[in-house]
Amino acid sequence: MWGIIIALISGALMSIQGVFNTGVTKGSSLWAANCWVQLTAFFVCLIAWFITGKQNVTGMFQIEHKYMLLGGVIGAFITLTVIKSMGILGPAQAVLLIVISQIIVAYLIEVFGLFGVEKAGFEWTKVVGAVVAIVGIFIFER
Repeated sequence: MWGIIIALISGALMSIQGVFNTGVTKGSSLWAANCWVQLTAFFVCLIAWFITGKQNVTGMFQIEHKYMLLGGVIGAFITLTVIKSMGILGPAQAVLLIVISQIIVAYLIEVFGLFGVEKAGFEWTKVVGAVVAIVGIFIFER
């Protein structure tokens, strides 16, 4: 149950953040807003790290697949693409497309066992679910 609640909060926060970040670009620029977002996130994480007992940081550099350390780089481009898509499409349409993309890519990661994720079997019902979601975008837009 907690996983569902946390996921719902995450989705809500992503939508709110996207609107906020898009608003910040109106007073600055796309990359300046992105820098601000990443910088403030860094400070929040740093404070949380100090409050929670400063667990080992160097352990993350011991991971086998060094490409896993690129999450922050990907995060910068996530922020960039959310800002651009919300500015062009509006929050509702942008989030619909973002979520559909997340579902499809996440399912492909599971099916092919990419990035160390445990491989899951292919299920037509999940493909049908993704297609229904895509059709839902067209219905939402009409």
